[in-house]
Amino acid sequence: MKATRYLYRKMARVKRGVAASKRRRTVLELAKGFRWRRSKNYVAAKEAVIKAGKYAHRDRRAKKRTNRALWILRLNNAVRMFDISYSKFIANMKAKSMELDRKVLSQLAAENPEVFAKFVEKVK
Repeated sequence: MKATRYLYRKMARVKRGVAASKRRRTVLELAKGFRWRRSKNYVAAKEAVIKAGKYAHRDRRAKKRTNRALWILRLNNAVRMFDISYSKFIANMKAKSMELDRKVLSQLAAENPEVFAKFVEKVK
């Protein structure tokens, strides 16, 4: 009888403090640099980290739109010096099957005006 008692031994109790502490520590590390309670209190920090992630995701997409708008603005400004509007410039480029994106064109206009002038003359 004594031998069977050891065969059916209960499983050891699992304390969950280590995992919980790690989870809280991770959230607080992500909230480092936040102001006031949001960097010290777990509940506030968790909410702040979630919101920060949402804002970061949203703004990564917004940055692309903003940059494109900036390139178009620069291109429009550069092209108007040659008495042509931006929309006509792009339309002429597409008609002549010239494939250059707005980022490259705006950089060209800013950094190499002579080369850009030759390009505009070809497009006209």
